[in-house]
Amino acid sequence: MKTLVIAEKPSVGRDIARVLGCQKKENGYQEGPSYVVTWALGHLVTLQDPEDYDKKYKEWKMEVLPIMPERLKTKVIPQTGKQFRIVAGQLERKDISRVVIATDAGREGELVARWILDKAHCRKPLSRLWISSVTDKAIREGFDHLKDAKEYENLYHAAVCRAEADWLVGINATRALTCKYNAQLSCGRVQTPTLAMIDRREQEIRNFVPEPYYSITAAAGGVVYTWRDAKSGGTRTFSKERAQSVADQAGQGVLTIVQVEKKEKRSSAPQLYDLTELQRDASQRFGFSAKQTLNLMQSLYENHKVLTYPRTDSRYLTADILPTIRERLEAVSVGPYREAAVKARKQKLPAHPSFVNDAKVSDHHAIIPTEQYVQLTAMSPDERKIYDLVIRRFLSVLFPPCVYEETAVTAKIGDEIFTTKGKRILDKGWRELYENEGGRSGDSREDEELASESASEGQELPFLENGQKFPNARVKIREGKTKPPARFTEGTLLAAMENPVRYMESHDSKMAKVLGETGGLGTVATRADIIEKLFNSFLMEKRGNEIYLTSKAKQLLKLVPSDLKKPELTAQWEMKLTDIAKGRLKRENFMREIRSYTEELIREIRLEEGTFRHENLTNKKCPNCGKRMLAVNGKNAKLLICQDRNCGYRETVSRLTNARCPNCHKRMEMIGKGKDAVFVCSCGHKERMEKFEERRQKEGRGVSKKDVARYMQRQKKEAQIPVNNAFAEALKGIRLDEES
Repeated sequence: MKTLVIAEKPSVGRDIARVLGCQKKENGYQEGPSYVVTWALGHLVTLQDPEDYDKKYKEWKMEVLPIMPERLKTKVIPQTGKQFRIVAGQLERKDISRVVIATDAGREGELVARWILDKAHCRKPLSRLWISSVTDKAIREGFDHLKDAKEYENLYHAAVCRAEADWLVGINATRALTCKYNAQLSCGRVQTPTLAMIDRREQEIRNFVPEPYYSITAAAGGVVYTWRDAKSGGTRTFSKERAQSVADQAGQGVLTIVQVEKKEKRSSAPQLYDLTELQRDASQRFGFSAKQTLNLMQSLYENHKVLTYPRTDSRYLTADILPTIRERLEAVSVGPYREAAVKARKQKLPAHPSFVNDAKVSDHHAIIPTEQYVQLTAMSPDERKIYDLVIRRFLSVLFPPCVYEETAVTAKIGDEIFTTKGKRILDKGWRELYENEGGRSGDSREDEELASESASEGQELPFLENGQKFPNARVKIREGKTKPPARFTEGTLLAAMENPVRYMESHDSKMAKVLGETGGLGTVATRADIIEKLFNSFLMEKRGNEIYLTSKAKQLLKLVPSDLKKPELTAQWEMKLTDIAKGRLKRENFMREIRSYTEELIREIRLEEGTFRHENLTNKKCPNCGKRMLAVNGKNAKLLICQDRNCGYRETVSRLTNARCPNCHKRMEMIGKGKDAVFVCSCGHKERMEKFEERRQKEGRGVSKKDVARYMQRQKKEAQIPVNNAFAEALKGIRLDEES
């Protein structure tokens, strides 16, 4: 008899098959003497669509809402039906005595496997493989310590409840808004609060009134000192008269050193990466989108096998990982990391390292290198960038703290206090790893702490002692203005989604705690997809790196029920889903509440008095239906789309390319198609395709015909996608990998 193993993706399945000795390759599975390994393609089974229950739901009508089937059913996804039949066929084999679930270790991974098993009517004994990396060693150890699948039954129930709740709320609220206002309007418990956070930040910026402030410096003996208020300790005053008075008095006196205090301080390395922090740093350092970083991490995890599971929300390791540190250091002892890895191996770790905390690791530990040998030359340049961030962070926590001597000097001119600080590095410690990058740690908060110092701090100070006097100090008043909050970028939006407590209206401490523990809005695995979806739905647009709401999003936020705009809804759900996963709450009770809540939402939308109008209408008419088209800004393209959600026609007007302007070196837009295309830069440079190709060939970096053909093929394919038809809108609210 044999054991069937079900992985979530083909690449992982093939790795498991190789380790288990399944050398016989078949269509959709591999077989060996004791094991058969097959795989899903992500979700093979999903919840049925409304029209699957009754044909009357195919046409969107307000009068049939809410759509509330007595029991939500699943169906095989048509596009991947062939692979489902292969998996089901293996499950039915008489020589298969038991099944090992080897999908991703988490709530959504559990759902992927269980729905397949349920749809295939499998009743065979189940075991669970729960691992954080797909190296040969991790797979072997995982199979040596398989768990009873019954331990994860409640996790599965929680996953089903999450999926069904998002279906009921998303489908019904989206259809109600779309039918009432005759516009493509979708909402959900994650995407709508995300839009609301951006809107609130926009209001803060709009309502912000700059206020002038004044700081005073005194230069004496080659050192710059900053005035400090004796009462408040602040270094600014908002009174021009006060600043002038201080300057007048100080300008007439002698600067006297009254205190020189030296302290030895230590700066520890920033914590290891979870996915959100890695996405933030990659956005800040390289301009990568959240989705791009996740894809690169997925490749480093699945294909190269050099990093551990990417979709983690923990920045700590468990104690059982410590014995493997040496092997991981040996694996990364290549290229630019060899010397640092050798040093790290010589370091003696404390009995309780700060980066180890079992209580702060749920499903997966922080992102670290695996024991797999590394081939840097096999990685793409972008993969190298992400790999470099992770490796330097991993090595840094194994290095000693940075030790520096801080000298704090207090001086007086008359009765006014002036201070300055100086630093002298005694032992670089972990900061040695970032010397070639200007000392940057990659951790934004750490950088801000050490880099956002005033002009009088961080100086190299001469020898100073109490009682020293400096006549004729040069006193200056500097005027500045307070700045509004910064607009969101993808990196800062990810951070806000992870910790949305500031945007809660209720200030409920229990809810705030739950949002902190469960990872905020969405999960580390879904936030990138949610952000992409908001761009693709034309609810957000980018101007440079900054994110702006479109008119469509602003109007949607006025029309959508207030509950759906609050992070509290996710907190309430997650509290109950956690209780279900731990066996403290029955799924039937939770779903009863969700059905009641859905009915309330539809009633609220029906009674709402509001209007929606397209503010981006053009005079160009749709070639299919004749209605005026809408001008929209995609993430990397400008498009015209038909305003009729049932039509779905669209065309690309221009697209941001990777081609650089010969004058200012910024990325240029490509307007038009084929040989008639024109490259345009914001600096005013224009270039036809023919001239562009000539120039690039002369420079030795010609755009090949294959590249142009590939672009045109992609443009043609995108033009055929009905971006705003009714079916696509319905799916927006129920995609299991987007709203979790």
